[in-house]
Amino acid sequence: MVQYSRLLSVQARKVARYAVDVQERQFHASCAAASKVALSKFDQNVYLPYEKLQKNLEVVKKRLGRPLTLSEKVLYSHLDDPANQDIERGVSYLRLRPDRVAMQDATAQMAMLQFISSGLKRVAVPSTIHCDHLIEAQIGGEKDLARAKDINAEVYKFLSTAGAKYGVGFWKPGSGIIHQIILENYAFPGLLMIGTDSHTPNGGGLGGLCIGVGGADAVDVMANIPWELKCPNVIGVKLTGKISGWTSPKDVILKVADILTVKGGTGAIVEYMGNGVDSISCTGMATICNMGAEIGATTSIFPFNKRMADYLASTGRSAIAAEAGKYQGSVLTADSGAKYDQVIEINLDTLEPHINGPFTPDLAHPISKLGANAKKNGYPMDIRVGLIGSCTNSSYEDMGRCASIAKNAMKHGLKSKIPFNVTPGSEQIRATIERDGIAKTFKEFGGTVLANACGPCIGQWDRKDVKKGEKNTIVTSYNRNFTGRNDANPATHCFVTSPELVTALSIAGTLNFNPLTDELTGADGKKFKLDSPYGDELPQKGFDPGMDTYEAPPSDGTSVKVDVDPKSQRLQLLEPFDVWNGKDLTEMTVLIKVKGKCTTDHISAAGPWLKYRGHLDNISNNMFIGATNIENNEMNKIKNQVTGEWAGVPDVARFYKSKGINWVAVGDENYGEGSSREHAALEPRHLGARAIITKSFARIHETNLKKQGLLPLTFANPADYDKVQPTSKISILGLNNFAPGKQLDCEIKTDGKVHKIKLNHSFNQQQIEWFKAGSALNRMKQIAANK
Repeated sequence: MVQYSRLLSVQARKVARYAVDVQERQFHASCAAASKVALSKFDQNVYLPYEKLQKNLEVVKKRLGRPLTLSEKVLYSHLDDPANQDIERGVSYLRLRPDRVAMQDATAQMAMLQFISSGLKRVAVPSTIHCDHLIEAQIGGEKDLARAKDINAEVYKFLSTAGAKYGVGFWKPGSGIIHQIILENYAFPGLLMIGTDSHTPNGGGLGGLCIGVGGADAVDVMANIPWELKCPNVIGVKLTGKISGWTSPKDVILKVADILTVKGGTGAIVEYMGNGVDSISCTGMATICNMGAEIGATTSIFPFNKRMADYLASTGRSAIAAEAGKYQGSVLTADSGAKYDQVIEINLDTLEPHINGPFTPDLAHPISKLGANAKKNGYPMDIRVGLIGSCTNSSYEDMGRCASIAKNAMKHGLKSKIPFNVTPGSEQIRATIERDGIAKTFKEFGGTVLANACGPCIGQWDRKDVKKGEKNTIVTSYNRNFTGRNDANPATHCFVTSPELVTALSIAGTLNFNPLTDELTGADGKKFKLDSPYGDELPQKGFDPGMDTYEAPPSDGTSVKVDVDPKSQRLQLLEPFDVWNGKDLTEMTVLIKVKGKCTTDHISAAGPWLKYRGHLDNISNNMFIGATNIENNEMNKIKNQVTGEWAGVPDVARFYKSKGINWVAVGDENYGEGSSREHAALEPRHLGARAIITKSFARIHETNLKKQGLLPLTFANPADYDKVQPTSKISILGLNNFAPGKQLDCEIKTDGKVHKIKLNHSFNQQQIEWFKAGSALNRMKQIAANK
């Protein structure tokens, strides 16, 4: 057994302890000067920061001299240096001080391993770990949870003890999905939070700016280093009218995805406004913000209103609602006349229910056109499974509205025609729907209530009803539907929609059904139409908290041991990446030229691979196995340019690494969209990559690559993508003069011909230092050693 702290030098530990002591004093002093309303019931000694935020905002407003959007108010009020920070949308790199950090168990492993290697003794801001990703849906909630606790015991022990040692709250397996736990306990209007999951923006439903990041960013914030974000543009979505009938909050974001596409929100915050906002519940607003990740948005936010105050009161946080009310006009609402980079208007009175897919979350079908579109495109018409819940749609309101549809059908003698799986978002939701009879309704309807976890939404689904490669259709209330996302079957056509439509379509069993207009035949042979769904926004009897699943860290964790077995197959202590040698990167081999969509799922698959998230070498065996090789249109089959043999992508990369051969990967548009998983950056770095060259990047992944010392570069002329062949040798020149805003030279050698092209990048000076040091973590250590 190896205790990692033994590997750190005495000098490094002294430096680290001194740094954190100073950080903690500064952090708690700044909070003490503000409001005396606690941040949460779990953070009684840390207080709401509204006074400080308002003061910061006054400084910024005086400097900018213009009305501010809500997004700008929340973001700029968290600036590290509001008096001197350069602020220009789409240009400046903001240095920010988030209020808290949240990590799910799959990403927390690597984040905590990185934090341990930093040498710091305690996190400087409130932070939590949530065990939701490692629970596989197989039989049902209780048995699946017990199985997960047994299989993942080593990982859960590591996360629990690491949390205790370094001051991080630990939500045990069975607690619920990270984003639902945040909404129920930690989110508040005006919050700035980062989370190591792409759907962190869920917290925008409570008026916070909650932003998905990689684990290295979380380490920065936990270490009290200002967090860096390129100043986002702001897209306004004006909602008019009122949601009613079969239309739900989910349809708002499905329509926005239709308008903006999967990359239309890149580099922007989506801010909702207009009188239609007040017709949407707090949890409905969270649904909309959650799925904003699918359009590439930095995050999404709604203005503070009564629906949020009602939810705060219902979850035991009336004091926070009252305090937020004092700052509603100054901090928590956009100024009149504020300018947006783009404005979209959606009339909720006429918004039709939508269903999006398959294979991409922006392919939208109004329900009235779904059947015809499905026939035209050759989609399998029969639905095999219906799934509701997930971090996107698992609120009490969602569950109640779906139960009303199920009751309506059962009154006519009908149940779900297909397997119907229900994922409660949290232990609180599970306990409350059990108490109120909603869970019983789902079981009578033919449903299976799964564990309070991510489950099938992220590929944690032991699906048995179809064989791999069998063409089939499923409908879900999830947020993401990339190829193979839910069940690792590339032939599964997944459609994303509201939980209400999933329930209705599960009764019909076919895509050729519109509950607004079509009739069903009851058990008595009579025709009937389903009633419009209804359900209480909040439980009339209040929420039942269920089992206590939170483990608070001790006030002093220095005596806690965090052990990692060197023989473990699940956990592995990190070795620093190599430092840049000061030379140009010449004659690099092309490992793979990816054709078409390449999400983080394609680069680092989830599902069964989640168990290796704490072991970099083992999980690197999934690198690029889901990406399509342009040379042969196949996945996980590339040519070794040295031996001429065909093999799996990780195998060839390991061969190149063993021979000291630097390699690059080449990608298409919006490379790295999807999950925030930094493993999609760590794995290429670990296996010998030096650069990733694409037409464009998704925001989180581009940052993750920079953090690990890689060069994410884009073709200045996108057509140059076609000049790269699998046999090409690529050189990146001029690195000694690497500077912000300055293009890099590139030479592509193919069959004796040389193409000289330009490559763009978005590095600032600090990020260039990450590259030179070999990673952001290496740079952090360099700075600490020099103090």
